[in-house]
Amino acid sequence: MQSTSVPEQPTLKRSLKKGPGLLISISVLSMLCFLAVVAWINWPKPRLAPEPLNRETKDIISRIPGKSDAVIYVGMKDIRNSPFWNEVMPDSLKKLPLISMGGKLDSLMNSRGFVIAEDIDTLIMSFRQTGFKKNDFLGIASGRFSEKFPESFLKTKSLETASAGGHTCYALDRNIWVAPFGTNRIAVAGSRKMLEDFFQPAGNFFERDSLSAALIDKAVYKSHLWFALPSAEWTNGALKSLTSANRDMNGLGNLNRIRHLALSASFRDGIRAETEWVYKTRRAAFFASTFLWGAAKLSALSESRTSKEARELLDKVEIQQNLESVIIHADLPENIFRKSKAAP
Repeated sequence: MQSTSVPEQPTLKRSLKKGPGLLISISVLSMLCFLAVVAWINWPKPRLAPEPLNRETKDIISRIPGKSDAVIYVGMKDIRNSPFWNEVMPDSLKKLPLISMGGKLDSLMNSRGFVIAEDIDTLIMSFRQTGFKKNDFLGIASGRFSEKFPESFLKTKSLETASAGGHTCYALDRNIWVAPFGTNRIAVAGSRKMLEDFFQPAGNFFERDSLSAALIDKAVYKSHLWFALPSAEWTNGALKSLTSANRDMNGLGNLNRIRHLALSASFRDGIRAETEWVYKTRRAAFFASTFLWGAAKLSALSESRTSKEARELLDKVEIQQNLESVIIHADLPENIFRKSKAAP
């Protein structure tokens, strides 16, 4: 009897290495990569705990009037006591002026032999825009003021004197008012009104200007140098200064979308510094960190365009996106600077 069974057909197996299977594999991998990037962008990374403000500095900042476009702190006494300042910093740089007030104040400081890096212990500056290309400012400094600038001297050099909150203030020119107070302290402002509002504060700066307060808190190192820039205009200016030495970084268009900036540095046996750039969205921060990281790596690998010393510095820099921020941290040992000094 003839068999009617149908010959058994071979089973076709779908390959993931070609045809439709390959497309499925690529789609799955693309989706996994996309989900990984999304998870990374939205994952809060660990960060260094910021140092607290000391009570004296916090009290002075709390009296700053209005809101601020920039708050800057320099702890020159602590910097002068650091090993980096005494053993690494060249003497020629120690004499350079940290800040120039311009006009009569600079000439008075020069005439009295007042060197900011040597004679100031602490300096707090606040700037705010009051009109088109016009900034008002307030500076509070401690140091050798009663010795170098006694009130008898200020009186002879001032255009007029007035009272502000129980303190005598002196107009050195139309836009510079000074008022000694406390022990070896002086307040410098662009107007007498700023001095009045400082000596008789209406409310607390940390409550009035929550954005500046948040940026001050982001500054990791509080003893030596830090600044907080809530103003986009000030931030863009600072960013151009930070990236001007590298045209690859300076040319990255996404970087100029930064909204706020905080930076701090500590000078001990080397330099430890951290800056945080705040963007509007997490995606913008992610693309900015990616571009910046890539530019830094390309510069570090390019022997023809980047010096050996610069490449060593770039190797010590870490760049990371953390939610809406780009955080750049540098830990630079003193031997890097010693080799730079010794280089011909």
